Amino acid sequence: MALYLIQETATSQAVAAIMRNPQDRTEHICSVLQAVGGKLEHFFLAYNENTAYLLVEIPDLESLAKVVWAFQAGGGPMSVRATPLMTFTEAVGVFQKAGNLGYRPPVG
Repeated sequence: MALYLIQETATSQAVAAIMRNPQDRTEHICSVLQAVGGKLEHFFLAYNENTAYLLVEIPDLESLAKVVWAFQAGGGPMSVRATPLMTFTEAVGVFQKAGNLGYRPPVG
């Protein structure tokens, strides 16, 4: 499974709704992710940016797209971004393989 950082910036209407009816959204988010075979690792809020940060494991890009579009279509976020992540150990392997590709920059 791939690891992603999902950033969801809430609309002022969504912030107002959660203030009128405070609720922990963690369980609901978990169920949405589980519906596509995913898993919530961490769920954070940054109050000064009205942004939720979700660290999630999702099996593939199609499943990620389903989650992102579901969040967006729900009307709560102003924007949703998903960034693929890798561990540093994984990155070291990528760096080693990338170094063997033989790429040369243009010369002029």
